Amino acid sequence: MKAEFSENLKKLREEKGISQTQLANRIGVNKSLISAFESQNRLPSLHVLSKLSYQFNVSMEFLLGINKNKTVDVSNLTTEQISVVTSVIKQFEKDNSK
Repeated sequence: MKAEFSENLKKLREEKGISQTQLANRIGVNKSLISAFESQNRLPSLHVLSKLSYQFNVSMEFLLGINKNKTVDVSNLTTEQISVVTSVIKQFEKDNSK
């Protein structure tokens, strides 16, 4: 689990284009803790895991490598907007399977 968490955290952070220091500041921890997570030396507390999950808009299970599916929060969208987002996702999946 440490390896999956470390890889997922680093990948998400890099995709967002932020440094370890920036991430640490955003969730209220020291940069050394982010470094320890990414180097597989520590796992986060539940509190920190929930902050990371919120920061990257993914589930805690995804961060830990338990669930490979990312999630998209559509709770503030209308039914019509959700339908459009779903259609776009399906088209991307179709394009990627070619």
